[in-house]
Amino acid sequence: MLLNEVVAATEAVGATPSRLAKIAALAALLRGLDPGEVRPAIGFLTASPRQGRLGVGWRSLSALETPHAAGPSLTILDVDAALDRLAAADGQGSVAARRGELTLLSERATSAEWDFVARVMLGELRTGALEGVLLDAIAKAAERDASAVRRAAMLSGDLGATAELALTGSADELEAVGLVVGRPVMPMLASTAGSATEAVQALGGTASVEYKLDGARIQVHRDGDDVRVYTRSLADITHRVPEIVEAVRELPAERVILDGETLSLDEDGGPRPFQDTMARFGSESGAAVVLRPWFFDILHLDGRDLLDEPLSTRLEVLERVAGASRMPGIVTDDADRAEEFSREALAAGHEGVMVKGVESAYAAGRRGKSWLKVKPVLTFDLVVLAVEWGSGRRTGQLSNLHLGARDPEGAYGEPGGFVMVGKTFKGLTDALLRWQTEHFPTIETHRSSSAVHVRPETVVEIAIDGVQRSTRYPGGVALRFARVKGYRPDKSPGDADTIGSLRTLLRG
Repeated sequence: MLLNEVVAATEAVGATPSRLAKIAALAALLRGLDPGEVRPAIGFLTASPRQGRLGVGWRSLSALETPHAAGPSLTILDVDAALDRLAAADGQGSVAARRGELTLLSERATSAEWDFVARVMLGELRTGALEGVLLDAIAKAAERDASAVRRAAMLSGDLGATAELALTGSADELEAVGLVVGRPVMPMLASTAGSATEAVQALGGTASVEYKLDGARIQVHRDGDDVRVYTRSLADITHRVPEIVEAVRELPAERVILDGETLSLDEDGGPRPFQDTMARFGSESGAAVVLRPWFFDILHLDGRDLLDEPLSTRLEVLERVAGASRMPGIVTDDADRAEEFSREALAAGHEGVMVKGVESAYAAGRRGKSWLKVKPVLTFDLVVLAVEWGSGRRTGQLSNLHLGARDPEGAYGEPGGFVMVGKTFKGLTDALLRWQTEHFPTIETHRSSSAVHVRPETVVEIAIDGVQRSTRYPGGVALRFARVKGYRPDKSPGDADTIGSLRTLLRG
């Protein structure tokens, strides 16, 4: 199949808000694939190439200046082979080898195809083809039961392999996919509640209320002395976290699968900033910062699968196995006690709490209503510095906002100026997108290849989950999970929040 057909399908998916239309477009594409094209195509659709890390970044791609092909000729397998070569480039001469490979690929691709491939390589493809939509499309294309496809994907942890099995294998083979110690499964995800009281009431009964750490999600598999540690995205990081491996080897179990979080603690026993944990989490070598695991769920123990057991049973088993490494929590049906525990979590320096129904099974890979996360939302008034043009269904509209905080003392630039602290395209309604596209060109100062730069006079209210230290922005701080609440025409740029107020959120 030509790559152009994949590009056309993603454009169709991105252009419609209808879930059914997205599923139909993706299913039509999947039905036309040859067996050997399925895994690469799924990788393209999810911006997660099957090769994993390619050693290609934004700088490598932006430095290319090559003409593109006039018409489509690249196939899915052509691009997949090129990504194989990029991933294999290593050692002396690898930079030149990657540049040569990228140049050839860019020259063979049309402009639209190159834009697509570049965003796939950078993991920035936003088409609305969320995993749940893609799973339903796989089931439709293969004429398989959607629940069987979802469960196979969850337990195999491999969407591409699941698609290949569904499209080319039998229904019995799909149903036979099970939990395997040593093979990561997609983690269960949580929805959001406004308060602990709201969460307990929504669950309608007794709930487990646990600390929500500002750390990194981990899934740990142990088979005897062999311990493997995986991230939320199922990347194997065992070699980076020897302290977690040793901690799990001390647990009273031979074969076990645990779900949890890890973070590093400061000298007073409080959580270090998220940035510190992630820097240690991503390090290829040992570091002074030590990670500690906290486990909140158990999926398997010594031959017994537990993910279909109620949470109350899993917590009893977890208590016996994890001991001091169990996530702090309580079980209650009292909303006031849940609120009190939430305040205790915040006072201890954590993000908030997770509230979970005690009768719930472990729904791997799903964001259901059985797990609810509760954490305070912070809002700041910031100024728009520039706006990037959108892609997919936002093509032709100004979308991604460059956000600035006021710098009254000129600590990071001119006194009274603004310092950039992040970007966001989240929270924008169709009406706001139309308004932005009309408004910002009227206050434009200049344009770059991807953005319209504007006079810093438009104030927007932004909700964030917090901030983190950053070397990318001159103020040394970056917003976390920023989304638009709404524009504030009642406020002037002088009313915007300062970089100092954001920096006070940096722990330590």
